[in-house]
Amino acid sequence: MPFVLPELPYPKDAFGDTISVETFQYHHGKHHKAYVDKTNQLAPEAGLGDARLSAVIRQARAGGNQPLFNNAAQLWNHSFYWQCLSPEQQQPEGRLKALVDEGFGGHEALLAALEKEAVGHFASGWAWLVLDGGRLKVTSLHDADSPVAHEGMQPLLTVDVWEHAYYVDYRNDRAGHVKALLANAINWDFVAQNLDGNGVSRADQG
Repeated sequence: MPFVLPELPYPKDAFGDTISVETFQYHHGKHHKAYVDKTNQLAPEAGLGDARLSAVIRQARAGGNQPLFNNAAQLWNHSFYWQCLSPEQQQPEGRLKALVDEGFGGHEALLAALEKEAVGHFASGWAWLVLDGGRLKVTSLHDADSPVAHEGMQPLLTVDVWEHAYYVDYRNDRAGHVKALLANAINWDFVAQNLDGNGVSRADQG
């Protein structure tokens, strides 16, 4: 079965000035869709037409198939990213809050660490909050690279720092985009759900 472009879990106009309808139209409707279409073209050519998306990503990396890896990983990364966003402001609660307090000394300190990682990341890529050995860790991955391809990296939250994520609304002001996103648009309930170690499955398909 071909991979599909997942529906957004909210209306395109739900985020006001933080993320515009036009950004969603380009970012989801064109960029993400292009990764879906290209993966559907390349996966069968590599004998992976019937594989799950996560398996395509791992086998493409292992086999050195960079075009397939780039597109399949970006398909997964974006599918995960949309779920990390919420138009309703939230705060970490329960076990997640305890881990945030333990690892960073509080919510504001975690946001500062994520902002620093995302804004300071050179060129294109993704900032991540992951669970590593039972503790929270902020890191980043370049270009299309994905936690799916890294053993033991359990994804909780990501921030897209490719220019197509923010250029319509913020032009070259990556810092403004990241600050607004972290302050107003993170789905901390989804982040908490991923503490079960099944984050990869929540953006998988096939």
